Amino acid sequence: MIEKKCHCGSRKNFQDCCEPIIKGIQKSPTAEALMRSRYSAYVTHEVDYLLATTHVSEREYYSKAEILNWATSNQWLQLEIINATENTVEFKAYFLDSELQNQIHHELSTFKLENGSWFYVDGKFFN
Repeated sequence: MIEKKCHCGSRKNFQDCCEPIIKGIQKSPTAEALMRSRYSAYVTHEVDYLLATTHVSEREYYSKAEILNWATSNQWLQLEIINATENTVEFKAYFLDSELQNQIHHELSTFKLENGSWFYVDGKFFN
């Protein structure tokens, strides 16, 4: 088996970090771990996981086609965690857009623990 480092920047191997969470083999233990796995899901185009880990109260605002388009039209470069609390994560996701321009997605995300599982609720974006 070829081992590759996880996309989330943890320095662990993908199969020992975000992959088991994305595949549903294990639950995300923290909001930060969920955020990291969601970043990895964007990199690997795991749209079903992204929808499933969005809180049910917010899912109607997301389209599978739009998520897939966003995930595939960008070249994901790096995830930087700025700060994490029990239910928030501030991060920067670095990527190249479809015109190969450097971009930074800076967000403060809110998460909710419900029935033992973490879910993404919403995010505040910074310029």
